[in-house]
Amino acid sequence: MKYISGLLSTVIVVSAGMSSLPELGANAVTLGNGAIAFAQPPRLVSASTPYTDTSVSDTTYYFTLEVPATAGEPLQQVTFNQIQGTEDIDLNQNNTFAFEGTRDRQGTKLALKAVKSNDKQQTLVVNFDSPIPPGKTVTIGLRSYRNPFADGVYLIGVTAFPYGRQTVGQFLGIGRLQFYKDTYTES
Repeated sequence: MKYISGLLSTVIVVSAGMSSLPELGANAVTLGNGAIAFAQPPRLVSASTPYTDTSVSDTTYYFTLEVPATAGEPLQQVTFNQIQGTEDIDLNQNNTFAFEGTRDRQGTKLALKAVKSNDKQQTLVVNFDSPIPPGKTVTIGLRSYRNPFADGVYLIGVTAFPYGRQTVGQFLGIGRLQFYKDTYTES
């Protein structure tokens, strides 16, 4: 009986101690240098455009991201970097927009704090006015002046950054856009 009583009190002490620990899956990761990273990074769900013909003017490229409930930190910034394509896609940073949901199920419009581009590096940086909390799906619409003249596959790398002063971006994957030459010819 003394053995069972001692074992029971040990189990109670250990259980009480463990319940006072923070939930490991729900907290951000703090690196040795103090930088913050996601405990579980957002996921690139899709990249698409409704117009896949070359040279179409004023088009939009939609990138949908899912911020998991276990991310640990809200999403603050997303960078897009063209890494492949016959020509550089010219994005109109002033017409970039975002909303909750997906391209087919658009929800609340989200305010953007800043959108910056670096044409030399083919990079566009999108900052949300209010960070996107874990458990949300968000779609960012990148407006281009026109689709490329050259057909083929264009790849765009997507990196997400959590909220905070000193953060570490996590590469989410590659959005693939394919453009086709219009085969229509007038007779």
